[in-house]
Amino acid sequence: MAAGSEPSEELVALAAEAYVYGYPLVRGLSTVEDFMQEGVGSLAPAPFNHFAHDGGLAAPGTHLGDVSNDTVLSVAQLDLSGGPIRLHVPDTDGAYYVLQFVDAWTNNFAYLGRRATGTGEGDWIVAPPGWAGSEPAGVHGVIDAPTSVVSVVGRIACDGPDDMARVRALQEQFTLTHLEPGTHRTGLPAPDNGVPEQVRFFERLRVWMADFPPAVADCAYQDRFQPLELLEEGPSPYVRADPALVGALVEGMAQGRARVEAAGRGGGANGGGWRTDTHLFDYNLDRFGVGTIDSPEWKIADREASYLVRAVAASGALWGSHGYEAVHAHTFRDADGHRLNGAHAYVLRFEQPPPVGAFWSVTMYDVPDHRLVENAADRYAIGDRTPGLVRADDGSLTLHLSRERPADPAAAANWLPAPDGDFRPVLRLYQPGRAVLDGSYEIPAVERG
Repeated sequence: MAAGSEPSEELVALAAEAYVYGYPLVRGLSTVEDFMQEGVGSLAPAPFNHFAHDGGLAAPGTHLGDVSNDTVLSVAQLDLSGGPIRLHVPDTDGAYYVLQFVDAWTNNFAYLGRRATGTGEGDWIVAPPGWAGSEPAGVHGVIDAPTSVVSVVGRIACDGPDDMARVRALQEQFTLTHLEPGTHRTGLPAPDNGVPEQVRFFERLRVWMADFPPAVADCAYQDRFQPLELLEEGPSPYVRADPALVGALVEGMAQGRARVEAAGRGGGANGGGWRTDTHLFDYNLDRFGVGTIDSPEWKIADREASYLVRAVAASGALWGSHGYEAVHAHTFRDADGHRLNGAHAYVLRFEQPPPVGAFWSVTMYDVPDHRLVENAADRYAIGDRTPGLVRADDGSLTLHLSRERPADPAAAANWLPAPDGDFRPVLRLYQPGRAVLDGSYEIPAVERG
C-alpha cells in the first residue's frame, strides 16, 4: 500500500470482518484482565488459578446489568501455561450449581454441575492444549482446554440471605491446585504501549490471536486478515502504521461495531412478546468436552455466520451458558404491545409451571440500564422457590407486577415490585425442559391488570 493513499473499500470491509471475528477474544480477555486487576462488579480481584467468590445475592447498586438474583457467582481465571490444574468440587446434596468453562475465544467447552455431572464431590483435571500426561488416580476425568487461559464461571443457587451460610461453605470447597511443578503467568501477553489508542483494539487482537490460536478451521479464516497486518509477529506494525491502513482500521471498526449492535437487536421470538436466547451460544463448533452436547441442534450450521453471533453474545451476554443449561427470556411490552411501565399494574399468569429440571424465576430490571430495582419489600425476583406463593384452586399461578403493593393479601404474596418508569422482566429457566428448547412452550404474555 502506498504511503498516504486512501484506504480502499475492500480494506475497510476486511477490517470490519476482522472486528466482528476478533471482538469476542478482545472483549473476553480484557474482562479477564479486569477480574485479576480490579475485580468486576461485587467480585474482588483474584490472580490466576484462584477463585473470587461473591459474598451474597445481587442487589440494587450492583454496577452490572442483567445480573441474576438467583445464583451467587464464583469465578476463576485459569492459566494452564505451566501445566494442568486440579479442580475440587464439593457435594451440594442435590442443590443446583454449574461450573462453566470458557476458552479465550468465549467458546463454552465444558460444564460441571447438577445437569452435566451431578452434585457429588470429586476432582477434575483441567489440562492445557496438547497435554500428554497421565490422568491421576482418583479423579473423575480430564477437561481438555482449547486455550491456555480459561475462565471458569460458577453459579450456585441461593434461596435468599438466610441461605448464604450454606453457599459460603460450598464456595470454600471449590479449590484449584497445580498438578505439576511449573511456571505460570501472572498476566496476559501485553500489547505494545506505543500503539495509538484509535487502533489499540487491533493491536490487542494481533497479540492475543497469536498467543491463543483458535480451532484449525478458524485459523484458515483469519489468514484473510494478512493485509491488515494482524498476522505480523514481533514488534507491532501499528506503532508507525501507514495512515491509509489506520484509516481502514478505524472505519472498519466503526462498521463492525454497528453490525454487531444491529444484530444484537434481534433474538429468537417466543409467545407473548418475549425474546429468548436459546441458541445465542451455539457458535462453538469444534471443542466439546464434559457436559456439552455435540449435536447439530446446538451448532450454527454456517461457520462464518457464527462469528457474528459470537460477537453479539460477547457484547450483550459475555460468558452466558448454552440454552440446554439455562434459557433467559425478556420482554419490554405487554400483551397489547405497549411498553411496560410502572404507571400501570400487570399480571403474569402461568396456567402450568414452566417446564424446568431445576427452577425458574422472574427478575425485575429497570430500563435502559437493566439493573435491579430498589424497593421497600426487598424483593427483586420471584419464582418457584419463593416462599408463600399463593396458587389458585386449579393450580395456576398469577404474578403481580406493579409499583405499589397489591391490597389483596394473595396478590401481595405473589408481588414483584416494579419501578416508576419503564421496566423489563426477565424469565430464567434453569435446566429447561424439552418444550422450552424446541419452542413448543409458549411463555404467557404480561397483561395489564
